[in-house]
Amino acid sequence: MTGRGRPIPPPNRASALTTLPEETRQVVLVTGNGYNTTYATLETFAVAGGHWVAVFPPLPARVGSRGFSDNHVEGVPTTPTGVYSFGETMYGIGADPGVRYPYHRVVTNDWWNENPESPLYNTFQHSTTNPGGFSEALWKEIPAYTHFAVITYNMPPNVPEPIPNAGSGIFLHEFSTSGGNATAGCVSLSHANLVRVLTWLDPARAPRIVICPVQNLGRY
Repeated sequence: MTGRGRPIPPPNRASALTTLPEETRQVVLVTGNGYNTTYATLETFAVAGGHWVAVFPPLPARVGSRGFSDNHVEGVPTTPTGVYSFGETMYGIGADPGVRYPYHRVVTNDWWNENPESPLYNTFQHSTTNPGGFSEALWKEIPAYTHFAVITYNMPPNVPEPIPNAGSGIFLHEFSTSGGNATAGCVSLSHANLVRVLTWLDPARAPRIVICPVQNLGRY
């Protein structure tokens, strides 16, 4: 019990984390059983009363078709492990579902540049020409990119600038199929669960996302 008689929440996975920035008040955990699984669980936590508490029930998620990787590289469908921020802008083919971030509704010729040879590697780009490499035509990815948040793997603030061939275009997005499916490296949820998470995330609370096999959570 606290000094005011309020119960202290029992320890949870968020309360055990040691590497989050001091200002972080929301965290998303994406964990799976081992490196080779494509199935994951997404959990949401927020600070309340000075303690980490769960927000939504655990949500079923999918990750890369070759599982998790501590050394993700361009073109290999693994999901990179680590602690990341969310990009300053959220995107989607659909209208803004009510997110707290600036929202860009995707139009024709909106790309994510995934060409390691490009000076704009791992950034959003509006262009009438394909940036090359593995670049994605965002407006064509239906339903996956109905709404999505950028996970800041291989981009600021995690690295000063993208490292060529280290991987790009890691998002939190919707399942590509109704039953859920492995991804090319992103983290995916059902439409309803994705909207719940995206509209909950608040840039004023400096949210982070932690991605790893559950056995490795102690690293973070």
